[in-house]
Amino acid sequence: MNFLDLHVHSAFSGGTSSLEQLASTAKELGYTGICFAEYFQNESQLKKLKEEVAKVSQKVGIEIYLGFEARNPKELYNLVERRRMFDILLVQGGDLKMNRLACETPQVDILTHPENNRNDSGLNQVLVKFAAENNVAIEVNFREILLASKRTRNMIMRHMSQNVRIAKKFHAPMILCSGGISHFELRDPQIMISMANQLGLELNEAKDSISKIPENIIKQSKERKSDKWIMPGIKVVK
Repeated sequence: MNFLDLHVHSAFSGGTSSLEQLASTAKELGYTGICFAEYFQNESQLKKLKEEVAKVSQKVGIEIYLGFEARNPKELYNLVERRRMFDILLVQGGDLKMNRLACETPQVDILTHPENNRNDSGLNQVLVKFAAENNVAIEVNFREILLASKRTRNMIMRHMSQNVRIAKKFHAPMILCSGGISHFELRDPQIMISMANQLGLELNEAKDSISKIPENIIKQSKERKSDKWIMPGIKVVK
């Protein structure tokens, strides 16, 4: 079984560890691939990041994917226009408008921590139905739990559990990510699976959320870059 962590921040995007530190630690923990989530500036930055990712991937011996995380509607629209130029499109969740935009946008791969800084789970049946329809994965973010105080952690886990229940009901994909900004915040895949199990995912579902689901996202990303690809679910067949 291949394990992938598709939401990691490096020093390029507010993190504290280098690409190489994160990639090396991920490999030691048993991951076969990771995605560095960056904040888009311009195409010159994108080119530089691609070169750095390729260099570190070859040196460390792990698959590395380049993602960009949209923090507001303008960034999202900008990234949608450039969607075929990078691997993973993430949307920073928490704000209800961004949660909705993410679920409604088929080019989006992952809605990150929809419950972030909220007094509710950040999702409802309507939004999760959109996520299922557009194949947008809803993230369970380990860092949110890791760094929270005991009281806040209980609330976060309750909200995550609510999102798990709704996602399971409407068959929306769930993805398990570290959300780490340091190589010290990465965790063994088995620990992540155990945590997801505590939140309401069955053991096989928890394993899928860190293996099968991210693998499907990567597969779709590769299809998107093909000349035969037109839009999600539609491609040229000769």
